Amino acid sequence: MTPPTAPHVLGIDTGATTLREADHLLQALAAELALPEDVYGCTHLVRDGRPRVALSLAAGAEPVLRTARDRLTAQGYAVRDGAWDAVGRAVRYPGADALTGTLTLAEVLARSAIDRVTVLGTPDEPAPDTPLVTRDHVRPQWQDGRLVLAAMPAVGGTLVPFEDPDPTPCCADH
Repeated sequence: MTPPTAPHVLGIDTGATTLREADHLLQALAAELALPEDVYGCTHLVRDGRPRVALSLAAGAEPVLRTARDRLTAQGYAVRDGAWDAVGRAVRYPGADALTGTLTLAEVLARSAIDRVTVLGTPDEPAPDTPLVTRDHVRPQWQDGRLVLAAMPAVGGTLVPFEDPDPTPCCADH
């Protein structure tokens, strides 16, 4: 996960065990560190005998991350150079805050760092005027150096991001 505009990357092991926990922590850390909008923040599933969700921060300027490294290390987080993998799930990226409500795919691409939208189950690119109901939760992933949002068909010819902001826990009805 190295955006072309952000060659400097830190990996942060926070001990988070769920995506929701990692998302909230990433947003809180970004606010606390006063990170500029062009800093990318991603989550990464780590499966090395101690499953957890790690974070990464990527920035175009090394001093931004040097300050973040110092402050995160002082808070007791394990910080390393580089992301955990190349397919991070972006929580924080340029334009993420502008992806609210219902937008056309053309608007999503114009307002954010997302490079492409794919639709599950179809090889075709969706039309630029297709509405995306964001549910205020848009989490694209890095694929081959591009930020790609996976979407799925929804009611009335709209799309929704594949990731549900409020997923039903497994076996919730038992």
